[in-house]
Amino acid sequence: MLLTDATHDPALKSWVESANTPDHDFPIQNLPFARMRPAGADDEPWRIGVAIGDHVLDIKLARQQSPWGEGIDALLAPLAEGDLAAFMTLGPRAWTLVREALSMALAADSDQAPFLELCLLDPARLEYSLPCRIGDYSDFYAGIHHARTVGSLFRPDNPLLPNYPWVPIGYHGRASSVVVQGGTVRRPLGQTRGSGGDSGEPTFGPCRRLDYELELGLWIGAGNDLGERVDMEEAEKRLFGITPLNDWSARDIQAWEYQPLGPFLSKSFATFVSPWVVTFEALAPFRRPFRRAPGEPQPLPYLDSLRNRECGALDIQVEAWLQTARMKAARQPAVRLSRASVLEAAYWTPAQLVAHHTSNGCNLQVGDLLGTGTLSGPQPGQGGSLLELSGGGKAPLALPGGEQRTFLEDGDTLTLKAWCEAPGAVRIGLGAVTGTIEAAA
Repeated sequence: MLLTDATHDPALKSWVESANTPDHDFPIQNLPFARMRPAGADDEPWRIGVAIGDHVLDIKLARQQSPWGEGIDALLAPLAEGDLAAFMTLGPRAWTLVREALSMALAADSDQAPFLELCLLDPARLEYSLPCRIGDYSDFYAGIHHARTVGSLFRPDNPLLPNYPWVPIGYHGRASSVVVQGGTVRRPLGQTRGSGGDSGEPTFGPCRRLDYELELGLWIGAGNDLGERVDMEEAEKRLFGITPLNDWSARDIQAWEYQPLGPFLSKSFATFVSPWVVTFEALAPFRRPFRRAPGEPQPLPYLDSLRNRECGALDIQVEAWLQTARMKAARQPAVRLSRASVLEAAYWTPAQLVAHHTSNGCNLQVGDLLGTGTLSGPQPGQGGSLLELSGGGKAPLALPGGEQRTFLEDGDTLTLKAWCEAPGAVRIGLGAVTGTIEAAA
């Protein structure tokens, strides 16, 4: 099944020299989108930029300064106006045409280089917003090793509930508290179980077990009508792009509130995403067969397709890094907490999440965001949350300088990273998502 084209050619180079640097997040084979404008220029309109090496191509300027092929100028118009949702509404064919046009314009032998050199911006001088309005946000529980590890903390004899191998578990999150990375996270207040256990009076105060969740976010690029099911053959066509996502979690609040209806205030105080949206087209060289481990049940027919079996899975690496306030003051770099492979971590593919979400007729909309759930590896030290890495708070992590952590403390800065690399392909990055813990108000 041919998925790659000339835009993925590992021999392709750009006239933007930094894009040719080995292991750069943003080579010409990537071309992710972000909504941006010059920092502090509140009177300037937002527009979409494309990352290329150490620069950002301003599509508004590029449309003004450079000639484009027939029909391409009209497709660039919503991007120049900062409206990624309107561009996504144009559909997969338009997405492909614009990717091809940008690839040719930024390639080393492009005649457009003299025009587009004037349209390159310094990313450090830009501010970013969400790439588009998020109508709804749903968070899944697709990380099998995370589910097993967390389940074993509470149900040692039965870590996975009977429905887990059959149904992609998820819950409806809070779209209004999804924000672009880089700011602070105020430690939430909430109810927690009292000293008397379930029968005692709960307490209200700052969260004491603040955590992160290492996830990926999936951006919906084409919706469906209410009552319309999206089958597996069509599901992936509804997905536009992907981004690192941090689902900040208040574990002590969650433990008290989640029964019987699941997470609520323990999750709704903040969810961070990277400003960069890497398109599913850019991920083509990193598609892999979807395989269940021996002995695992196969998906029900509505969650199965030939395409999904052949190339539905994604070969992505994810990492979590921590820098404490003391480390920052001492100019010490962040320390890596964990690294995992999405191929090992994810029990369900992106297409399966879309097909299941719409299987009851639920209508997804352009700009909706789906979280994968925490992506953890099978080995110790590969957990995508401190809840796992510290054994529920019983085994503190040793950090440089003699510090320890079971959960996040005020002043901690947490950074999540994701990238793809494989033989015969150029490495591409999905960017990073960073946040610093601020004391409760």
